[in-house]
Amino acid sequence: MSTATLSRMGVRSLDARYSRLGMLLILPAVLLLFATIVYPLGYALWLSLNSVYTPTQHASFVGLANYRDMLTTAAFWDSLWATVIWTTGTLLLQIVCGIGVALLLNERIVFRSAARSLILFPYFVSTVVAVLVWRWLFNDLYGVLNQVLLELHVVDAPVNWLGEMPNAMISIVLVGTWKYFPFVVIAVLARLQTIPLSLYEAARMDGAGPLGRFIDVTLPQLREVLGVVILLRIIWDFKEFDLLYLMTGGGPVNQTRSLPLLVYQQAFGLNQMGAASASAVGMMVLMAVFMTLYLLRARRGKEQ
Repeated sequence: MSTATLSRMGVRSLDARYSRLGMLLILPAVLLLFATIVYPLGYALWLSLNSVYTPTQHASFVGLANYRDMLTTAAFWDSLWATVIWTTGTLLLQIVCGIGVALLLNERIVFRSAARSLILFPYFVSTVVAVLVWRWLFNDLYGVLNQVLLELHVVDAPVNWLGEMPNAMISIVLVGTWKYFPFVVIAVLARLQTIPLSLYEAARMDGAGPLGRFIDVTLPQLREVLGVVILLRIIWDFKEFDLLYLMTGGGPVNQTRSLPLLVYQQAFGLNQMGAASASAVGMMVLMAVFMTLYLLRARRGKEQ
């Protein structure tokens, strides 16, 4: 056997050992991916095809009946509508407040560094703590908000902020905006600090005022980061559970019940794990649409 042949066999043997070593090294990551994503997703799909009693996990195959019931009952569509209202309301207010505060913090104001630090407080505070404070503020008997409104003669009687519509939806939208708008501030402020000052100088020389500079210079420069922020906030707000559950529990009369709350109530309130899994899969499909848009936008940004 020639030396060249032996050399090629040695190289192939070495490549095979390196290939096996590479597979061995990525095996923990593959197992973790399977345990945390593939198996739960497959199990949820299996549950959605069965009628499952939650306490005993006794299951009987029903096929697509859970999905048919989901699409033909008002509970799913009412919850989807409440989720859309919550997501749209909080998103719009977060974007408006976030851009406004970011513009203010980008200026040379007194205590700017301290203000930039304090603005992050709502985002970092525990949701449970935040909800406890806001529920105390909104309380219709001894809440601070009602006391202030009564003292200013804005209202003649205490307002039931969390027990009737549309007050309950407005209240949770405001709390959600307060809790999450600092994320928009961080992203927008970071982009504002990278906009070349020469663009503003050129716009000023062309006679553009503050509003004109904002429309012609700032907004176009913020377009990319705002696109990513909007998609991320849609995804995160759409699946919000803890804030809504702690604020209203889906009330009054399920009018603020979002899709995550519906899944929770079906699984642990009605003990219908199969129906809950079907609702969760339907929610996952909607989330997958937003995720696809986000990934396409991220890929388009890398190609530019």
